[in-house]
Amino acid sequence: MSSVDLIGMASIIASGITMGLGSIGPALGEGRALASALNALAQQPDESNTITRTLFVGLAMIESTAIYCFVIAIILIFANPFWNHVIG
Repeated sequence: MSSVDLIGMASIIASGITMGLGSIGPALGEGRALASALNALAQQPDESNTITRTLFVGLAMIESTAIYCFVIAIILIFANPFWNHVIG
């Protein structure tokens, strides 16, 4: 097995671990945020516009963590910086 094959396998394994672990935190965070927002809506229905707007902004910020992990996984698979070092 050559070093190019090892780099390829390591890249695929690392990207899988990155996506697996990187999606656990945002999923738990989104669940807690939604539960808190529903609790706040139940207690103060008059403030539903403010709570909903704040919820959507918060969910977008939480989801950005998972998107960053996805970008890192894509870089590891398709634009790995170690390929040039091994091939060259």
